[in-house]
Amino acid sequence: MSTKKFLLIGAATLIVSNPTFAGDYLTNTNQNAAFLRMVARGASIDVDGVYSNPAGLAFLPKDGFHLSLTGQSAYQTREIHASTPLWTQDGNITEKYYKGTASAPLIPSFHGAYKRDNWVISAGFAITGGGGKASFDNGLPMFDAMAAGLIAQQSQGLVTPSMYDINTAMDGKQYIYGVQLGLSYKINDWLSVFAGGRMNYVKSGYEGYLIAKMKESYGGKTLADLQLKCDQSGWGLTPIIGIDAKLGRWNLAAKYEFKTNLNIENKTDKLLVPDGVPESVLKPYADGEQTPSDIPAYLSVAAGYEILPNLRASVEYHFFDDKRAGMLNDRQKTLTHGTHEYLAGIEWDIVKMLTVSGGFQKTSYGLSDDFQTDTSFYCSSYSLGFGARARLSEAWSIDIAYFWTNYEDYEKSSDNYNGTGMPGTDVYSRTNKVFGLSLNYQF
Repeated sequence: MSTKKFLLIGAATLIVSNPTFAGDYLTNTNQNAAFLRMVARGASIDVDGVYSNPAGLAFLPKDGFHLSLTGQSAYQTREIHASTPLWTQDGNITEKYYKGTASAPLIPSFHGAYKRDNWVISAGFAITGGGGKASFDNGLPMFDAMAAGLIAQQSQGLVTPSMYDINTAMDGKQYIYGVQLGLSYKINDWLSVFAGGRMNYVKSGYEGYLIAKMKESYGGKTLADLQLKCDQSGWGLTPIIGIDAKLGRWNLAAKYEFKTNLNIENKTDKLLVPDGVPESVLKPYADGEQTPSDIPAYLSVAAGYEILPNLRASVEYHFFDDKRAGMLNDRQKTLTHGTHEYLAGIEWDIVKMLTVSGGFQKTSYGLSDDFQTDTSFYCSSYSLGFGARARLSEAWSIDIAYFWTNYEDYEKSSDNYNGTGMPGTDVYSRTNKVFGLSLNYQF
């Protein structure tokens, strides 16, 4: 494949599907500050169960309305250390450092349920995937590498990196808004079920440019010019079922979200690429074109246990069936397996009006070198969350929490670095922290 073709494909895949929160590639599992402070909420019998354990809502102790309004702030960095002889083309391997920041200062969500006897109707709104904007103010190694390769190819090696400057920047954003509605029913004293669905609306976009010019001392000629501005949108429906069994001190729960078939459509305002790029390469990124971006099926299984009347613990398992969820260019086929998550949490009522809690989550992706790209890379991780609930009265309470993630570095090496014919290595790393506050009310 030519350098020109790689250059275009790299630019057009600037879709920030990386979640700013916990969860899978296109799924945010933290919808309430109660998750951030305890993590394992899949066996919860509380208002946050609208998302985490909807069948368990049938065991809410009081009839009436149960409402929760949440605000979260998430901050993330994405770093790439790129080592290759391409940067100087003098036979020496040098390293360039690239840093992107992704922030979501306010991510709102709402969960509400109305219980009467054995029936509960529930509704929720949240940003169920994505949730922020990523900015690489000094570009990305894939673009710098491909521009350097293109210039070397066109000049037959007569123009070296010391003779020109590259000015580049890339931004990407993605939001998946979800509106959920469902019905829970308590079959008997120990068993309840749930059926419902979520409407998902995707709004994403990416914008970037790369301009390579000879230095003024060499004439200032433009060598490469790439510009891209594209917005995307689409929608899909997620059917959801759940079950909860309350057995003495134990509460066992499961939820299954079916795969969401989702296509996103381009609205391309600008697509400027070097001459000679084949039409077949341009077509997938042209205005009006659609590409698959399915939300994978998701299984949650959880168990909660009341150790003491004021001390509770939970464990939980998540599976995301990523390999069966369609992605652009069948990217999902390069994964080695779906995503596995293991969660545990504990909470303690210190006094009647105050509960403290903490939790742990381990996320294991089925990553491969072919799946990882500069514009959309992931790292397996573990996360810690802690916080508290303060009960202000019989009706009002507040959850406040902090959630921190530690990521494993991912190293990707190639003898044909970004299609340039030279070797190179990228080391991907990330950081993430989330703050959350929920205001809860029941009447």
